[in-house]
Amino acid sequence: HTHDDVGWLKTVDQYFYGARNDIQHAGVQYILDSVVSELQKDPARRFIYVETAFFYRWWNQQSQSTRNIVKQLVQEGRLEFVNGGWCMSDEAATHYSAVIDQMTLGLRFLNDTFGECGRPRVAWHIDPFGHAREHASLFAQMGYDGFFFGRLDYQDKERRMKTREMEMVWRASGSLSPPTADLFTGCCSEWHKYPPCGVFVGPMSPALMLTLQDDPALEDYNVDVLYENAHHHEPWLYFQKNAIPWYKNMDKLIRYVNAQQAKGSQVNVLYSTPSCYLQELHLANQTWPLKSDDFFPYADGPHDFWTGYFTSRPALKRYERLSNSLLQMCNQLEVLGGPKSRNGPFGKGDSDTMSRAMAVAQHHDAVSGTEKQHVANDYAKKLAEGWAHCQVLISNSLSVLSGSEDPRVFCDRLNISVCPLTEASKMFSVNVYNPLARPVSWWVHLPVNGTTYNVTDSSGSVVDCHVLPVSKSTQNVRRGRGYAQNELVFQVQAPPLGFSTYSITLLTANGAPAEPEHRAPVTMQNKYLKVTFDPTTGLLSGLTNLETQQNIQLTQNFYWYNSSDGNSESSQTSGAYIFRPNSSTPFTISKTAETTTVQTPVVQEVRQQFSPWVSQVVRLYEDSRELELEWTVGPIPVNDGLGKEVITRFDSNIASAGYFYSDSNGREVLERRKDYRPTWDLKQTEPIAGNYYPINSRAFIKDGKAQLTVVTERSQGVSSIYNGSLEIMLHRRLLRDDYRGVGEPLSELGEFGDGLVVRGRLLLTLTPPETAADLHRPLAQGLVLQPLLSFQDGPLKPATKLQFSALQAALPPAVHLLTLSQWDTDSVLMRLEHQYESGESQTFSQPVTVSLQKLFSTLEVVGVSEMSLAANQWKEDMTRLQWNSSNDEGVKPLWAGLGDPSSFEITLKPMEIRTFLLKLRQR
Repeated sequence: HTHDDVGWLKTVDQYFYGARNDIQHAGVQYILDSVVSELQKDPARRFIYVETAFFYRWWNQQSQSTRNIVKQLVQEGRLEFVNGGWCMSDEAATHYSAVIDQMTLGLRFLNDTFGECGRPRVAWHIDPFGHAREHASLFAQMGYDGFFFGRLDYQDKERRMKTREMEMVWRASGSLSPPTADLFTGCCSEWHKYPPCGVFVGPMSPALMLTLQDDPALEDYNVDVLYENAHHHEPWLYFQKNAIPWYKNMDKLIRYVNAQQAKGSQVNVLYSTPSCYLQELHLANQTWPLKSDDFFPYADGPHDFWTGYFTSRPALKRYERLSNSLLQMCNQLEVLGGPKSRNGPFGKGDSDTMSRAMAVAQHHDAVSGTEKQHVANDYAKKLAEGWAHCQVLISNSLSVLSGSEDPRVFCDRLNISVCPLTEASKMFSVNVYNPLARPVSWWVHLPVNGTTYNVTDSSGSVVDCHVLPVSKSTQNVRRGRGYAQNELVFQVQAPPLGFSTYSITLLTANGAPAEPEHRAPVTMQNKYLKVTFDPTTGLLSGLTNLETQQNIQLTQNFYWYNSSDGNSESSQTSGAYIFRPNSSTPFTISKTAETTTVQTPVVQEVRQQFSPWVSQVVRLYEDSRELELEWTVGPIPVNDGLGKEVITRFDSNIASAGYFYSDSNGREVLERRKDYRPTWDLKQTEPIAGNYYPINSRAFIKDGKAQLTVVTERSQGVSSIYNGSLEIMLHRRLLRDDYRGVGEPLSELGEFGDGLVVRGRLLLTLTPPETAADLHRPLAQGLVLQPLLSFQDGPLKPATKLQFSALQAALPPAVHLLTLSQWDTDSVLMRLEHQYESGESQTFSQPVTVSLQKLFSTLEVVGVSEMSLAANQWKEDMTRLQWNSSNDEGVKPLWAGLGDPSSFEITLKPMEIRTFLLKLRQR
């Protein structure tokens, strides 16, 4: 089998071509060349291929005669595809929407190229560092019969080996009725060395060659030794460049092992594939143990917890999330703008470049942050190329929909108050595109140099706006990349799946807005929330929900764990993968914050400076039910020779009793408990790192009365070490490699060479537990798919269409438009998702019916066909192997017998995603 990293120590291109062999001796094109050649020599030989990103490249370079040979090998089952996504995705730091997209991209290529014979039956994750329940759920919904993975916590593995529970049925959803999200799952006994995931005979590593020397006259004759090592195992292969010696030696081994049958041996060795193995297991009709939690965190030794990568390379993690948002908008506007979006007044644009770049970024050494620095740079470069192509498409589409062909500018550094157009212009407009299928309100901060402005909306009404001085923290971060003195703040509204336009005119160029007051206020509040501060320390001290009259004590501060360099217990260090602090007690960055306060009718800010390299803005808008915390961390100083892992920690009087909750890939929420694993008796050896879990979008603590939820805008690590406490790791800068192959410390230098500065946001809500999801679900989706701002200089032309919605009406609150993308010239792929879990919300955790014919305002649905989640099978043709599992008695589908009212009216049950191919025509 292959395990071809789509980037890690070398870039994707370097791995494919076999360049930079001084780093690692690997070249994917040679694997495929030699495998195809060797498979033709013996019909008994088999091979499985995993990563479509590489196979796609190789295929496009082949002659028609080679393609015909490969198609025949696939049809005969001698070359089999497993997994089939563009890459083997990470499972901790990926968002479910991006995972679905990358799987769809890879599987579509296989389907288009090889038909049904090319459809993988087995999901295959032999390298990702821990395994998410949501991934298993997605694989089941994509139609896979089973799932094999390589890395299992060493304590969990020890128990499972003893009890013979290395294979199981994974029930991967608490909301979807079994067996919808049930997946047969097998753990490899030795990573990918032994069945069902591979074999290496004798004490050899993957890079070393099996060499069978079968001439008895030779001094190194080794048939007997290799037979003794091999006769327990079903041989599968993994190699890095050349198939010839592997097949030659395996053929010999098979021949010699099977020859022992004449002497009474019961061992029969043959080439096989994962799908054949699954079929045999299925025919055995056994009952399998049932698992319903996940496989996080993963440790391969007592002090070796792979929980650092949940946060590693936080800027890349944010860029990947923003790129996902842009890709969804790019896909939507390609549909809404029609053919001119791809070739229009601003040139040729496409969504394919970003689609492939995003698919590569899901790889388990990409968004995970576990690659070499030059490879991380390459991932970012590929995403940037995708942005450029998408921005042309978006400009073309918006020109079609608005009727304006005036130049359109995108400001990608608004988070540090940089936008040359708004800084210099006396009159400009901003187009606000909303990718969600519900109307949104969004607060914008535009960098300006004037002091008073007039803002009008699409109807010409004046919008309340205020000018604030740019914070000193922002001035320090941008370092001359922009010169705006002020920020213009106002609220925009945008209709569902559409845009609105705002016109901004400079009224007063001179003067300055009121300077911030150099103090911490005792309180700041709006009609929903009241926030209190300790006037002595400048720190947060309490939070009150004024609607429900809930009040909690709440403090927040920033800390850093000192990264281990190894000690007498273990030489393990903290690195890109591993989190290992020297002590369970982190260092406080500062017990007090230097504070300034800005108060306007639309927004109140408390600006906190904790140190030269840590600051924060606590921000409350006039109509928000959530509190915004905008943190800035870096450059992390390491001149003292100490690696640092920076966290923010919230401490409250919520009686959480050791429990906290985190999401799985941005969807369903899992219960976590300190120093505990649901499936084995944990011996905790790392009290901090061993309690860290990944979050993609939210984490919370609760008791019977109150729930404190933190919504994030990138993947991070989270834990609750103390009752009533929630800590999130924001940034890491380390001085040692962690001996997992990267070969360099995680010390990102950033644009200016002195250390990476990262800025991000957390949203805090305080609610009763039973209504918490009503707030955090839409909040999280709003951060994943936030509005896109584009700017045009000068006055708007009279004929410009200032507002547009592609929907006749907003979708119901429980329904999320997950995908809208052009599939081919006359059909569109659409996914609708029920975004609430079963029992999560009294209001929204109910089935919802949507009319497809009443969906779009400018497009008419004239045909609809339902597909599998990955859109590589018709739903009606989907069949999966069904497995018997323990504890299955009494499982009743919650919404049994609930069907669709008609083919154009579809009903979504909690957590259900439904995928459709639509035939559309213009209304």
